[in-house]
Amino acid sequence: MYSESFSAAIFGIDGCVVHIETDISEGLPGLVLVGYLSSEVKEARERVRIALKNSGYRFPPKKITINLSPADVRKDGTSFDLSIAVAILAAFGYIDKEILKQILFIGELGLDGNIKSVNGVLPRVYTAYENGFKYCIVPFDNVCEAGIIDDVGIIGVKNIKEMVEILNSEDIAGYISDTKHKMPFKVENDEHDLSDIRGQEGAKRAVEVAVSGMHNIALIGAPGTGKTMLAQCIPGIMPKLTFSERMEISKVYSVAGLLNKENPVVQKRPFRSPHHTVTQTALAGGGRYPKPGEVSLASGGVLFLDELPEFQRQVLEVMRQPLEDGYVNVSRLEGSYRYPAKFQLTAALNPCKCGYYPDRKKCTCSQGQIKNYLGRISKPLLDRIDIFTETIILKYGEISNSDKGENSYNVRKRIEKVHHIQKERYKNDGILFNSELSAGMIKRYCVMDNEAKEYLENIFENMEFSARAYHKVLKTARTIADMDESGEIKRKHISEAVCYRTADKKYWGVTM
Repeated sequence: MYSESFSAAIFGIDGCVVHIETDISEGLPGLVLVGYLSSEVKEARERVRIALKNSGYRFPPKKITINLSPADVRKDGTSFDLSIAVAILAAFGYIDKEILKQILFIGELGLDGNIKSVNGVLPRVYTAYENGFKYCIVPFDNVCEAGIIDDVGIIGVKNIKEMVEILNSEDIAGYISDTKHKMPFKVENDEHDLSDIRGQEGAKRAVEVAVSGMHNIALIGAPGTGKTMLAQCIPGIMPKLTFSERMEISKVYSVAGLLNKENPVVQKRPFRSPHHTVTQTALAGGGRYPKPGEVSLASGGVLFLDELPEFQRQVLEVMRQPLEDGYVNVSRLEGSYRYPAKFQLTAALNPCKCGYYPDRKKCTCSQGQIKNYLGRISKPLLDRIDIFTETIILKYGEISNSDKGENSYNVRKRIEKVHHIQKERYKNDGILFNSELSAGMIKRYCVMDNEAKEYLENIFENMEFSARAYHKVLKTARTIADMDESGEIKRKHISEAVCYRTADKKYWGVTM
């Protein structure tokens, strides 16, 4: 007797269909699982056997062989339990075999026959959609998450008996779960608004420029000057997530186990702020059983590193490749896993250990201490930050002023226009934002008028700019020109862009 069912395995945030083949034959009674399995999948032998027994199903003593194909792909996790149980039930005639060709099964079994929720349902259901499956049977608690995919019928089940009843019914489509009314399409207002920040107009402008061109930004200033508040406002001024962005981010969170039936889909731009004691694996992702790290959980949003010099240097260095490529590759013996990492890096740091340099009335640090403190950040990492801006200590009148500044909503509307300009300009170049411009693209798209050329040449000679700094200034100036809806880069755009590089000279002693 032979039967088959289907499930899916996860690699990174993508899925792969797994074909479960079951053969019932004469021989020494037992249940054998094969197909390059992890210990969790091997343990399914006992979970499935006892769950079926406690659900009231009895089988004659036979040799049961189950193969999970493709056999050269490692299978991890407990989500294959349900499909294994279905294949056994079909082989013994409890379920019609033909209907199983249209269904992909996901779920873990308890010993009492109940079906438990699992992580990574969203990418598995998306795999079912890509491979033409008509239905997905998932744990009841995962229905809302699975329901994000419109073109696959989602059926939520609580136990084995309920599932068998559905599979043996004449109209399986009648059991498709209605997930639309459960989906939380309403997005809550952001807790942090730019209008709540007093003063710091220069830093606010720098943040708007950074988000408009998706440039990485560093906020430098004394303790208590609003660096963290500014960073927390950034997701609120970013354009709302598109469906494709929401799907990609939700798949990452699904694999990481951060979705539940109350929050089955990510609706807001991520804001991740790991502590400075974070490890390399926690930041970049990986582990014995690879999982996405903070750089991937921040994809599509903001990765905020507060007190940047306090992070271990080797931990910060792992960000260099994701900042350049927009993804993380985690290689293991079983294969290579790729996670998205298209985040905006926002760093905050004090200018010295005590935090008050260059105010010598308050700063107690020596020049050597200041140099060592800032020297914890490597030059290659600093090279990947386009904009440096300072937050200043406010006077009493500025702090107590009850007048609110511009709110995040108005700023976001302006940024949406700038993003549209860039996406239209680069639609045939494989990039989306000015921060992604290559050296060749800079020549094509960063066109200056004569006055701007002369001004930049003068600045380049006087400030001893490097070639990398020259390109960074032009990319930032291109963004500022887009904010003014100007086709050409003018002198005022170059002037503002150069201002965002002066902190390099002031704090690190070089213009990078």
